[in-house]
Amino acid sequence: MHEYSELGLPRAGLALVRELLTERTGLHYPEDREDVLAERLAAIVIDRGFHSYLDLYYLLKYEDDPRDWARVIDELSVPETYFWREVDQIRAVIDRLVPKMAARRPAQPLRIWSIPCASGEEPLTIAMLLEEAGWFDRIPIEVHASDASPAIVARAAQGRYRGRAFRALPPAMKEKYFVAEDGGWRPVDALRSRISSLSVVNLLEADRFGPLTTCPFVFCRNAFIYFSPAAIRRTVDIFAATMPTPGYLCVGASESLLNLTTAFTLQEVDGAFVYAKPEKGAD
Repeated sequence: MHEYSELGLPRAGLALVRELLTERTGLHYPEDREDVLAERLAAIVIDRGFHSYLDLYYLLKYEDDPRDWARVIDELSVPETYFWREVDQIRAVIDRLVPKMAARRPAQPLRIWSIPCASGEEPLTIAMLLEEAGWFDRIPIEVHASDASPAIVARAAQGRYRGRAFRALPPAMKEKYFVAEDGGWRPVDALRSRISSLSVVNLLEADRFGPLTTCPFVFCRNAFIYFSPAAIRRTVDIFAATMPTPGYLCVGASESLLNLTTAFTLQEVDGAFVYAKPEKGAD
């Protein structure tokens, strides 16, 4: 097939766009998902008055305008998530690892980074569990949230959620931490205030955001399922070089780093798994 059939756009240049996309963002679209890539980028090609994806390639490659890249990321982002997703891992970190870290560094703020944060459900889940455990009353805590898509970060900042976002959240937690507004729900102000920052961050350039990559707890979940192996390795290398020791990297349940790094070791914590960056000489 030589055209994106629904819109009649020539496929010329689509393979080049695919390669450039992986190089710059880590997102990987194999040939059998080329239709998905073509469909998601078609609106940009049409809006710019281009005649093929080759024109889009030249725009991204040689003009390299951050605004164009931002729109590409917005079009390709997969914001599907929900509160309480894979909550056992978050609970294990808060119940078992946060106390150990707090005891080691009592004078320093405990810092947690959620990337990608999508529209904010994960960092808010982390904040709810920290609140329930009473940690915000005991020590200074920072919960940071980032995503590569400016549009999704804007949605997280707006903080408006509808029914499907709550499908796993216990009703009592919804009643406690959310209020009805404009046909949806928003977090109560006390919960919103627990999110220290929202920012746009490309994982492949995470080392440019030093204060965030030095967080001892990083939740980088369900991003690597969309990445090429080289992009995963590059991202993990950034975390390995910048995270403190001990430090804990949490990935999604379907993701594995075992064949990609020796800097992190897989640990079981209360039935959940995390990747730990141990201190030198530690068992």
